Amino acid sequence: MTRGVLGDRALNRALLARQLLLRRSPLSIPKAIEHLVGLQAQIPNAPYIGLWTRLDGFRPEELARMIVGRRAVRGALLRTTLHLVTARDYLALRPLLQPVMERCLNANFRRPLAGLDTQTVADAGRALLARQPRGGAELGELLHERWPGHDARALGYAVQYLTPLLQIPPRGVWGTTGPTTWTTAESWLGRRPRSISPETLVRRYLAGFGPATVADMRVWSGLPGLREVVERLRRRLRTFRDERGAELFDLPGAPRPDADTPAPPRFLPFYDNVMLSHAERARIVPQGRRPPVFTTEGLFVGTVLIDGFIGGRWRIATGGARATLGIDLFVRPRRSDRAALEDEGARLLALAAPDTRTRQVRITRS
Repeated sequence: MTRGVLGDRALNRALLARQLLLRRSPLSIPKAIEHLVGLQAQIPNAPYIGLWTRLDGFRPEELARMIVGRRAVRGALLRTTLHLVTARDYLALRPLLQPVMERCLNANFRRPLAGLDTQTVADAGRALLARQPRGGAELGELLHERWPGHDARALGYAVQYLTPLLQIPPRGVWGTTGPTTWTTAESWLGRRPRSISPETLVRRYLAGFGPATVADMRVWSGLPGLREVVERLRRRLRTFRDERGAELFDLPGAPRPDADTPAPPRFLPFYDNVMLSHAERARIVPQGRRPPVFTTEGLFVGTVLIDGFIGGRWRIATGGARATLGIDLFVRPRRSDRAALEDEGARLLALAAPDTRTRQVRITRS
C-alpha cells in the first residue's frame, strides 16, 4: 500500500539523515564506510573529507592505517568507478557487480579487442599482477607483447574490468603520494570474493540513500534487472510517491525526518555519492540547477550544502605558509548559515592544511 507523497524537501532530509549529514555520527570508521556502501575515491583524498564531514572526532590517520593494514581498500565497484570500501565489502560486492564491469568493457573497448578471447587476456593479466603489483600502463605493455596486434590500453582495461583488482598504498594514504599501482584482490587480501544477494544490495542502498525508485537503484549500482529484485522484496518494504508521481521504496524502520528539520552547512568532496546516486536529483540539487562543474580539481575541492541542498562549491589553495578556503555560493545564505559555514570552513582548513600558519575562509557569490 502506498503511504503518501514525499516532497523533495522530505526526501532531502531523509537522504541527509541516512548519509550522516544532519549531525555528525559517533559510528566507527569501518561501520560508517559500510553504512554508506563505500565512498567514491577517484580523488585519493575525497574519502577522508567525506568521512570528516560525517563523523564525530574523525582522524584521517585512522583511515590511513586501515588502508595500509588492508582493512579498507580502493577498487572499481558501483558504476565501475573507484570506491573506498572495507575489505569485507569489496569481497561481497565485487562479484555481484561483474555484469556492470563486462558491459562497460564491451561498450568502451569492443572494437580494439575484437577477435580476442578477453577472458584469456584477463587470466594473463591476473598472473602478471599476482607476481608483482604494476601500473596500468605497464600491465598493458606487457600484454601487448603477447598480443601485438591490439591496443595496449584496451588490453590493460580488459584485465581491470574482468578481474577483481585493487589500487594499493601508498596511493590513497593521507599525507602521501604515489603512483597508481594495481594488484589482484586475492593477492592483497588472501581471500576470494564471495557475493552477497541482489536483495541484500537493494536493502543496503535503501538504508543509505532511500526512499528511492527502481531507476535510482539502477543509477547508483549500474545493475540491470532490479525491478524483479524489488518486486520480490515488495511485501517487506514501504512505498510512497514523489512529487512527480514515481513510486518510491523504503525500509520500514528507516529515518524519514520532517521536511523542516534544520540542516547545517556541510562540505562534501568532489564526486560524493550523495550527488550521484539517484536518477532524479531534485532531492539534493535545487530545481533549475546542475551539480557544480570543476575545470581544475586540485588537491582539495568539492561542493557545499546550504539548507541541505547543493548551494556552492569550495576549493583550498595553498602557498607557502598560507591556506585559503574559497567558497563560491550560488544561493544567499541566512546569517546563521554563513556563520556556521565560516566555522566549519575553519575546521576544514585545520584538517586539510594543518602545517600552515595563516588560514583564511573567503566566501563569495556567483
